[in-house]
Amino acid sequence: MLDKNALSQLKELKTQIEATKEFAEARVKGTQARYGFAVLDDGREVFLPPDEMLKVFADDRIRVCIQPDRNDKPVAEVLKLINSPLTEFNGRCVTKGKAVFVEPDLPRLSRWLFIPPHARNGIREGDYVRAAIMRHPIRDGKPQAKVLKVFGNKDQPGVECDYAISKYGFDKPLNAAAQSQLDAIVATAGGEVSGDRRDLSDLPFITIDSTRTMDIDDALFAEATESGWHLYVAIADPTELIPAGSELDSALLERSVSLYLPGDVVPMIPAELTHSVCALSEGEPRPALVCRIALGDNGAIESYEFFEAFVKSGGKLNYMAVDRYLSGSNDDLMAHSSPLEALYQIFRALRAHREEHELVMEDRVDYRISLGDNRKIERIEAQEKLQSQRLVEECMIAANRCAADFLAANKCPGPFVAHRGFREDRLKQARKLLSEHLPDCAELSIDTLEGYRDLLKHLQRPELAMPFRSIINRLLARAEISEQARPHMGMSLPAYTNATSPLRKYTDFLVHRRIKAVLRKESASEDQPGAAGRLMERIGASREANKEVDTWLKCYFAQGLVGQEFTARICHINSSGFTARIIDNSIEGTLDLRKHPDKFSFDALTATLKSMNQQFQLEQEVTIRVDKVDVDTRDVTFELVPQEE
Repeated sequence: MLDKNALSQLKELKTQIEATKEFAEARVKGTQARYGFAVLDDGREVFLPPDEMLKVFADDRIRVCIQPDRNDKPVAEVLKLINSPLTEFNGRCVTKGKAVFVEPDLPRLSRWLFIPPHARNGIREGDYVRAAIMRHPIRDGKPQAKVLKVFGNKDQPGVECDYAISKYGFDKPLNAAAQSQLDAIVATAGGEVSGDRRDLSDLPFITIDSTRTMDIDDALFAEATESGWHLYVAIADPTELIPAGSELDSALLERSVSLYLPGDVVPMIPAELTHSVCALSEGEPRPALVCRIALGDNGAIESYEFFEAFVKSGGKLNYMAVDRYLSGSNDDLMAHSSPLEALYQIFRALRAHREEHELVMEDRVDYRISLGDNRKIERIEAQEKLQSQRLVEECMIAANRCAADFLAANKCPGPFVAHRGFREDRLKQARKLLSEHLPDCAELSIDTLEGYRDLLKHLQRPELAMPFRSIINRLLARAEISEQARPHMGMSLPAYTNATSPLRKYTDFLVHRRIKAVLRKESASEDQPGAAGRLMERIGASREANKEVDTWLKCYFAQGLVGQEFTARICHINSSGFTARIIDNSIEGTLDLRKHPDKFSFDALTATLKSMNQQFQLEQEVTIRVDKVDVDTRDVTFELVPQEE
């Protein structure tokens, strides 16, 4: 038995141990390794050992006990699960022996989750699925999942689109209340329309779009004046039918954008409403919001007005036909010659004015994907942007500029599209680049509208030895939604917004609401809580979904190119190697230089890899051979083809 002194010492030791413990709530931060961190509310990050990480998922809210380990460093022990945001997710079925697992498609969860026999829903090895957590690992570190939906394996036609639509949340149907409201709107289509609308049905508006487009949301008309032109941009008006704050309005905000994927479309506004009720279809009188712009012969916007109207498209024209007409190789559109000729002159004037006074985004080669019956790529064709596409683009930009000016002048709370130019954390790097390699630009105030514009115009000079524009692009921020009018540095405009696609984007839909409230002298309806954040989130989701499907389809296509040689252009570069894009078909692959006989040094400032014998930099053309393709991981790897001496 222990004597009193020993018992006292043990009690004192226990008290000391308890005194070193700290109890707190935390959020789990996952890593690519087996360990993680408990992020406390005060910002501290405490190490979560692998055995503890087995009990939780990334972003779980947990209660932990923190105490020092044998090296006197704080370590967290999981005591309790408070809540777990991980419910449903996408992934791929993998097997080990007779056991079946799902490999989650989540950036911070690299463990397989066991699927018990009764929850497998007939899946097979390699199937892509939608799954849900059935058993959290908090008790014993052994989570379980169940399969909700099977998309099929990598050979299944359309699996790429189906999977991405689900993964990024574009597959959610309307709830019962929103669907009932939609049905009622469609059933009463053609009824009375509110507002004091001008009748412009006699003006020969035309629409220019892709042949298969049904959700036509803009129509154009133009006429010459003594000092320039009048440009009419008529925009479909779905806000006339969908009340602010209604169930259907909430459903549209939830979607925020139409998702366009190869061979598949998920519309923001259901097709039964856009196609048959709202779209500016040929020969159909439709309510519209019209922007009438007075242009000088130099392409400057002299004045504008917005008003509500009825318009009737006199012709549904497609880009190819209009392009052939503008180039003089097609007379089939002579019936629309007057507005087309005026629109073409307006396009040239608007473009010239923007090139002189503002910034015009550089044209990039588009790639047209053609799918076969199996919904896989049959061919990829490089296409330059058509003159007809540029024409429509310039007219839309002009209307959007006017919309932004209108919102700002009337002190409306956006939404505006702002672009800050350089990321704040990259300004120092940008200034260092200019100081060392472009001294002519070193004194420019590149964080101002004028300085940024002057820099970008300077970078257009063809005699520059390095691809500075591509280097600069790596330092820029993304455009964002703003409630206040802020500069759009990328266009060199004091304010900008999007107003010409209300059938496809909720930002444009909201802008219409704002403009119409001013025209009707009404108070602007309040945005739903978190609207701006939701818009940014869904815009980002649509961008990622497009990128994922594009990469996936091209990986499948690239399997047939293994061993072939191509000319590619370097589009990303780091200390390990680079990513290049094949010029003929836009397929991207990585090239690892760490095992190359030459030893390369990386200059992060100029994005350049150099050795004693060769150099690689952004935009450089290289000859590559397609080495390996892994469709499951969507990776394409290239190898260099040695240049002949």
